[in-house]
Amino acid sequence: MHERSSVSELVNALKGELNRYSPGGKLPSSRALVERFKVSPVTVSRAVAQLAAEGLVVTRPGSGAFRAEARAAAPAPGDTSWQEVSLSGDGGPEVVPRTVDASGVLVTLAAPPPGVIEFNGGYLHPGLQPERALAAALARAGRRPGAWGRPPTDGLSDLRAWFAREIGGTLTAADVLITAGGQSALATALRALAPPGAPVLVESPTYPGMLAAARATGLRPVPVPVDADGVRPDLLEAAFRATGARVFVCQPLFQNPTGVILAQDRRERIVRAAREAGAFVVEDDFARRLVHADAGPLPEPLAAHDPDGVVVHVRSLTKVTSPSLRVGALAARGPVLERLRAIQVVDSFFVPRPVQEAALELVGSPAWERHLLSLIHIS
Repeated sequence: MHERSSVSELVNALKGELNRYSPGGKLPSSRALVERFKVSPVTVSRAVAQLAAEGLVVTRPGSGAFRAEARAAAPAPGDTSWQEVSLSGDGGPEVVPRTVDASGVLVTLAAPPPGVIEFNGGYLHPGLQPERALAAALARAGRRPGAWGRPPTDGLSDLRAWFAREIGGTLTAADVLITAGGQSALATALRALAPPGAPVLVESPTYPGMLAAARATGLRPVPVPVDADGVRPDLLEAAFRATGARVFVCQPLFQNPTGVILAQDRRERIVRAAREAGAFVVEDDFARRLVHADAGPLPEPLAAHDPDGVVVHVRSLTKVTSPSLRVGALAARGPVLERLRAIQVVDSFFVPRPVQEAALELVGSPAWERHLLSLIHIS
């Protein structure tokens, strides 16, 4: 039985027995629960911790767990109906209504039922995640001097340099900001590059999470069709002319949801079209490390051949490791980098240093290359 399901079952069993104890009454010892339910001490500890978090039991170090005192009745709920008017955005013609619809994102984040292998979120199956390597990296990171101190707002210099090497071209650590994963990087880029109410060109079809981020920022997504070779340059050029958009968001490698790779003869034309329109290309390179061994050579990122700073590149460690390793990067050149930096600082200050240190430990360990090899040779 999986540890997670064992904890859940034990919690439910103990909840059903709590009425046997008066408030303040002591529950059986951990050893007694281990023997009775045939579970590990860790499972008992986690189950009791969950009951304590729910306010059902109180733990006293050295004494055990006790049934909590009865909670006072919850007060009657207030009237929050006034918020519907306030949130409607009906404040005059200068107000840009925002649609914050997270349903498409929540679908990808929902845990699948037991026995179901999910494909919609793009995350590795738990059996493919490098859990031991992650645990070891986190343990080593926690012992680093200053690991719990405040990091540079741009991110650890060594981690920024690693991302710069991964992206390639002439990018350096000075061109990279560390972000809390790819979704956070996309949201930051959209806020930095276009004001509320502005159009943003997107591939059609495209990733629901990007659409949600754009609409939450007050932007108006404008679809540009994708065919078997990626986004159509002629329609992109027409869309720039028709809308005056200053941002185009794309996934040139394994586009979501079609899986297509932007054809080589279209890549330079896409960047040139944006440059002529005075626009940016946000390149979401989310799946580069998920390629199978027989896929053949992959095209380099658009950002690797972009001396003029047209491309704002998004890269993340999350997809290739674990949903909870929320570490990504934004790479850009020129004044836009300062805009990206300012918005990220205002929104979140910085990515927690222990997480950055753990990511750095992971990618610098021999286990990293072994993990990547195991992914590309999955049969």
